[in-house]
Amino acid sequence: MKALRFWMLAPSRALMGGLFLAPLSIIAAYSFLTRGTYGGQSTPWTAENYVRLLADPLYTLILARSFWIAGLSTMFCLLLGFPLALFIAQSGRRKNLFIHLVMLPFWTSFLVRTYAWMFLLRDTGLVNTLLQWAGVTGEPLPLLYNEAAVVLGLIYGYLPFMVLPIFSTLDRLDKGLLEAASDLGATPWTSLWLVTVPLAMPGIVGGCVLVFIPCLGAYLTPDLLGGGKSMMIGNLVQNQFTSARDWPFGSAISLALMALVMMALWTLQRRQKEDLL
Repeated sequence: MKALRFWMLAPSRALMGGLFLAPLSIIAAYSFLTRGTYGGQSTPWTAENYVRLLADPLYTLILARSFWIAGLSTMFCLLLGFPLALFIAQSGRRKNLFIHLVMLPFWTSFLVRTYAWMFLLRDTGLVNTLLQWAGVTGEPLPLLYNEAAVVLGLIYGYLPFMVLPIFSTLDRLDKGLLEAASDLGATPWTSLWLVTVPLAMPGIVGGCVLVFIPCLGAYLTPDLLGGGKSMMIGNLVQNQFTSARDWPFGSAISLALMALVMMALWTLQRRQKEDLL
């Protein structure tokens, strides 16, 4: 059985090695090289890229802003996604319809949806036009090209990734536990906080991970909705590989970000195992 399992998994391992480990090894090698005179990479081998990343406070600020925006977007996705997932799980025969509606935005390009938010939030967009027409404001509000617009775009883009794991957990929830809590005198709010939320924690954790990691590395939404004023770590990596043509430094940033995310996931997994024990 061990030999059969090895040969059955061999194609998948080869595919993962070719598509993941090999490119990652190239990026790791680039991170220890030096930027060439006209861009790209050249020798000598050096660790200066990592020293530059840690020593310059500008990059620390960009990294802190990225974690702040990603954390804020994840929090709002959780606040919006949990009630929505709970509603869908309790919708009976209509739950499939609501799940399809949650997944409906995936039928359209993410770039097109981001541009749609630009048309809605700009000075002459629909939101400012309606506010001025209703007499709420006398002039256009600065709704675009700021951190609030970036957070809004990230919430809209990644909210389904929060809803689906939580719904999957709540849909398998034993309704008898809620009935038992009610029989023991628990109010609906008490049942929610002491029964539903703890049992839905695997879906909540999974949803937070699925939202936080893409938000942390996002570059399209901050670039379009932030207008370059809210640069995140993803934009910094993109700039190093494109306009700056500093591939070694861009590779070092990418690996440092990956290391931070892996450390966070390892810590989370360790804490979950300790809670189970």
